[in-house]
Amino acid sequence: MQTKEVLAKLVLLTGERDGNSLELSLAQTLFDLVVPERVILYHALQSGSHEFSVTSVGATDQVADISEALRQDLMLCTCTGQSMTHLADDCPALMLYPLRSVRHQVVAVVAIDLSGHTPEAHQTIEMLLKIYHNFIDLINDNERDTLTGLLNRKTFERRMNNIKARQGAVGERRVCGEDGRHYLAIFDIDHFKHVNDNHGHLIGDEVLLLFSQLLSKAFREHDLLFRFGGEEFIGVFSCHSATEMQVLLDRFRLGLQAFSFPQVGQITASIGFTEISAFDASASMVDRADVALYYAKNNGRNRVCHYEQLVGSGALQENRKEGEIELF
Repeated sequence: MQTKEVLAKLVLLTGERDGNSLELSLAQTLFDLVVPERVILYHALQSGSHEFSVTSVGATDQVADISEALRQDLMLCTCTGQSMTHLADDCPALMLYPLRSVRHQVVAVVAIDLSGHTPEAHQTIEMLLKIYHNFIDLINDNERDTLTGLLNRKTFERRMNNIKARQGAVGERRVCGEDGRHYLAIFDIDHFKHVNDNHGHLIGDEVLLLFSQLLSKAFREHDLLFRFGGEEFIGVFSCHSATEMQVLLDRFRLGLQAFSFPQVGQITASIGFTEISAFDASASMVDRADVALYYAKNNGRNRVCHYEQLVGSGALQENRKEGEIELF
């Protein structure tokens, strides 16, 4: 392949920002440059999961079901983060290469049939994977909050546009068989100013870090978590219903309440959330969730409030013409 063609492939690869799209672009680039029989991308459905989605680039015949032996090797590759060879009696040997996400977790394995290929093919693959992971690190530095490791505010608009575009697509189906509903929640640590005033900003930063870790552990890997500024965080979630979303947020709130922060003790949070539609402006959905959060703050704190439920019950009155909210 000519140098210009190689560079063109790399330009396409590094033009992606979405994690799944980036993985697929890598698989296509590997297929185009190394020319194996097939490149197969195995993506773990959840962190530590034994279940993988399968995407094949190359051969048109259907990908065989994952054998138990292959599943074990995929899990081993995912857990160790090391490349390895999968050997089976009934199919060609496969080279398995782990792929890291922007959170530095191995979330996928790319499998390549290199039967009859020279050692140079392995070197090409290794170099492409280094380029891929270097690019992942650059995305991580650019899109992640330095203190907490969560997504930062400047990535919010692009991520929301991606979600709304998928929602607006005909027949769009969500991960895990859910029905396509997405919710935006704002989390605000109660009385955080008191933490900084009484314990200092270093302890305040530790509280923010631990809070973000509790958020990450409480929700799924594909849920989007942002540090929006100061002690305010935003989450974007997929759920069957607002009732289920309320339950999940309350579970996090109660877990937070039970956690003892070093030198500080108990910390609570108020949460407001709203449903996202494909036609929402990002500012509008944030405003709605913020109004629900404001209601929670003014009605005892340490609670979860759903904007649409508050409007439906009459606790909030929405002026649709002006987009204003009155509290009752």
